[in-house]
Amino acid sequence: MINKFIFLSLVLFIFASCEVSPKPINYGSDGCHFCSMTIVDRQHAAQIVTKKGKVFKFDAVECMLNHMKDIDTVEVALYFCNYYEQPGELIAAQEATYLISENIPSPMGEFLTAFDNMEAATAAKEENGGKLYSWNELLKHMNN
Repeated sequence: MINKFIFLSLVLFIFASCEVSPKPINYGSDGCHFCSMTIVDRQHAAQIVTKKGKVFKFDAVECMLNHMKDIDTVEVALYFCNYYEQPGELIAAQEATYLISENIPSPMGEFLTAFDNMEAATAAKEENGGKLYSWNELLKHMNN
């Protein structure tokens, strides 16, 4: 009976530790997995979660995109990024609209900022200039 309890507890622990979901970013103390800089900018950070639940945190979307060149993206379950209007909040990176504008600096100097909807991105573009990208367009742009 005790062995069954221990076995079931162990199985539950294993499944709980492999939860595929984002983890909070500890701004000011977590380091970027790609460039090792401390993540401090709450408007530009990003995160990858693998199918096994491992989380990789980045100080900027461009670091996440550069890291993607070095991994098998088939193993990635989720992509997240902060968005400009709500610092510290994560959204699904594939659903964001991106603006590259030299008037909005980002941590790694690519001037890449995510917005949670097209309307907010368009308004930022009208105010700051630049070019808008969807997730797939951004992947193509950054891989050239």
